[in-house]
Amino acid sequence: MKVKPIKTEADYNAALKNIEQLWDASYGSPEGDKLDVLVTLVDVYENEHYPIQPPDPIDAILHYMESHGLTEHDLEPYIGSCFCVSEILNRQRTLSLEMIRKLHKGLGISADILIQPYALQTAS
Repeated sequence: MKVKPIKTEADYNAALKNIEQLWDASYGSPEGDKLDVLVTLVDVYENEHYPIQPPDPIDAILHYMESHGLTEHDLEPYIGSCFCVSEILNRQRTLSLEMIRKLHKGLGISADILIQPYALQTAS
């Protein structure tokens, strides 16, 4: 098994091709072991060169609403009046600390995501 560190984009692309060729290798076989090592190396390279940023708070709330079939009305216990929910979702108002706490406790949306700063829409 000859495996080398992934240092360049060319090394990365070669590793991806090698992974594709080894994808059906049996667990515990020499090919399976090579696949395991390559996947680990690619994961480290991707985390360093292609980090995935957390979603902004409003995108996270909208995704949660969509995936759980919620409406703006369903957010009122966590954010406040329908008008306030609308302002938040339309990026006209920022989430308060109390809203963040309620959304985290009530819906389980990560507080680490909710506390991130996000841009507000400017009035036109």
